[in-house]
Amino acid sequence: MASTVAERARIVWRMRLHSAFRTASACAIVGGTTLYGPESLRTQIKFPAFCYLTAILLVVDATLGDTLRGFWHAIYATIQVVPLSMLSLWILGPGLLSTGVATLAVALSSFLVALPESTQLTSKRIAFGQIVVVFTVGCYDTTGAGFMHPLYVASSTGLGAMASVLALLLPYSWLVCYEVQKLCRVYAENASERMNFYLKAFSAHNNQAKMELISQAKPFAETGSKLLHSIRILQPGMQWERPYSIYWKPDFNPGERLQRMEMPMRGIENALISSPDFPVRVVDQEELSNVIQHVSVQLRLKTEQARCFLLFNSMTAPETGGEFMEKILLPLELISTMKESDLFFFSCIEMFLDDSTARRKPESTLDTYISPGEVQTEQEPAVFGIRKAFRSWITKLVDKERLVFAFKCSLSLGLAVLFGLMFNKENGCWSGLTIAISFVTGRHAVITIANTRAQGTAIGSVYGVLCCFLFQNYAELRFLALLPWIIFTGFLRHSRMYGQTGGTSSAIGALLILGRKNYETPNDFAIIRLTEVLIGLSCFIFVELFMQPTRAATLAKSRLHLSLITLQDCIKHIGLYCGQKDQPSSTFHKFREKQENLKSLVCELERSTSDAESEPDFWYLPFRSSCYQKLVRSLSNIVDALYFITYNLKILSELPESCSVAQGELQEHVNNAMGHFQETLSSSLRCLEKATLTESFVVSKEPDEKIIQDLEEGKLQNHNAYSDLIMEDGEAHKILRYAEDVEKEDSEGKKELRGRMVICSGALRICISILRKEIKDFEIGIKELAQWEYHSMQ
Repeated sequence: MASTVAERARIVWRMRLHSAFRTASACAIVGGTTLYGPESLRTQIKFPAFCYLTAILLVVDATLGDTLRGFWHAIYATIQVVPLSMLSLWILGPGLLSTGVATLAVALSSFLVALPESTQLTSKRIAFGQIVVVFTVGCYDTTGAGFMHPLYVASSTGLGAMASVLALLLPYSWLVCYEVQKLCRVYAENASERMNFYLKAFSAHNNQAKMELISQAKPFAETGSKLLHSIRILQPGMQWERPYSIYWKPDFNPGERLQRMEMPMRGIENALISSPDFPVRVVDQEELSNVIQHVSVQLRLKTEQARCFLLFNSMTAPETGGEFMEKILLPLELISTMKESDLFFFSCIEMFLDDSTARRKPESTLDTYISPGEVQTEQEPAVFGIRKAFRSWITKLVDKERLVFAFKCSLSLGLAVLFGLMFNKENGCWSGLTIAISFVTGRHAVITIANTRAQGTAIGSVYGVLCCFLFQNYAELRFLALLPWIIFTGFLRHSRMYGQTGGTSSAIGALLILGRKNYETPNDFAIIRLTEVLIGLSCFIFVELFMQPTRAATLAKSRLHLSLITLQDCIKHIGLYCGQKDQPSSTFHKFREKQENLKSLVCELERSTSDAESEPDFWYLPFRSSCYQKLVRSLSNIVDALYFITYNLKILSELPESCSVAQGELQEHVNNAMGHFQETLSSSLRCLEKATLTESFVVSKEPDEKIIQDLEEGKLQNHNAYSDLIMEDGEAHKILRYAEDVEKEDSEGKKELRGRMVICSGALRICISILRKEIKDFEIGIKELAQWEYHSMQ
């Protein structure tokens, strides 16, 4: 079998090349239509630049499902903008649309488009561009048919959208389901090879051989994470291809299912690394070898299942969930001689093979408690339901975050159009179009985005001017010179230097020079457009810094703060799984959602840290990237540890009480240990959260002096809380020892479940140790950050 690392590289390279050629095809369709199409059609396409913009927005890195979704977004944006724009221009009449009136119209229209929650971001971007073109062109158009410009904008948008769909359909459809199927197959093969390395490492004869095998598995682990990321990016487009994939299950979610394979493999690697010495020493080595061989067979079945749970094969895939503890039995005599790390290893093997969580749905209606108030609400008359829905709509309408986003879009576009028209009326639309396609919801790194967009526009414009100079007498060659540039920018979008925004801007920069004709000389147009781009980006940065001064460094601090709060909430609720019986399934799913939220926040923190490294400091203090990278690494490991702790606590809580009276006492020991750990960790995190806030250092003079002394001595506030963080080894060992001693009290019929209890208890011990270590590392990182921030204020 060829290495999946190399195969993954080939697949990704082919996907990017395929995407680049599809993008070039869409631009070729637009260019051929606007330059050489029938006269009757060309007279309706008066804004070819907007055709290119629409095509680039919809087709770049898209599959057929993504493009169909984008096509609908373009139609929705046109319905929003065109009718009201025509009415406004008809009421104003020719010659009455001055620069000031156009600015107000753009600002008001942008606010109305940005405010609704239901409108997708792609629709908003296209609508912003349409608004800018309609009202800026109306400023210098003195003909009486100015109110018809919205129809020309609509036809230009339609051509760009149709070109995108045709580029994905011809010469054959590029379906996302086939790409996901291919990536899932490679992921399954990658997981199989990775697990083979782990099993060999577990059976290694010495520690050096074990570490060499783990090192050989590292590239497969990195490849698996990248494959999983690619699958999750492609997955949303599958629902738009449902007519092409009628055999797909409605709730098919390959990214989620493969993630449930990825997490146990991380745990297996941690178990092998945390094991103190090798080989594994047990009483019966032959029995252990038989178990490992059986595990290998089950793992092969599991990876085969992962290969075929796509399309109609997913309905006939072999089920392996729940087979682990019935068929791969570890005798209690064998378990009792294993170390905790070995027990954690087998716990992760069970998690890898277990599909019960995947098949279990959220709690049924029988698990849901309906209060009398809710029953009364269901019986209210329809008029009260309408009134309640109206109040809910008003509440969403005045949501602070949405209002801020709408005001930012309105003010940015208004100022960009105002100064762009003042500089050059005929090309004033470029300042607004530059930022119309740049808006993103939420907080983001403003300077980083503006920097990559400016650089991309510059190199694209320079390429366009050079091609015009080289092929000034051959218009067809100028147009053909676009195609290699589109392909190049397709790869540029995936570079760390330019990213998505920079690659898109570089493609548009060349398109607007080489893909048009009957304009002024390319040199003059390039200079004017670069100036307009600078005007637009300056307005964008000014408004962002005025309303939400968000640098990448500030964003990293904010997301670190949110991660701490979410982590506290997760640890607060983890006690629900300690010794609690008959819990509704929704409790487990809600906690899993909290963990997923924490994981997404940590990923956002990692992205913000990466952006802050390349962000200029200006008059700000240098960003401590090394410190933040340590914190991100610790938080990622904490998220993984919480995942394993929750799983094992859930298994323990589901064991039947009839096995032994002593199980309740074991659960009590687990509950007490986890409760103590939860309290001390929550107290520590509250102190760490305060240490990250600058305000906590400047409350009063006396506290400042005390904090200075603590920081200089290498301590933080509430040091007693941190000293309690280290759980006594005796208490943790008591959990495992108690579970092992129970086997003497059991009958033969109960040893199976006792073995499971011992494995889960040993896994808990290791997970708690890992969590404790990561919290200590996290404390050191926060301490370093707090000291640096305080001394920088002196």
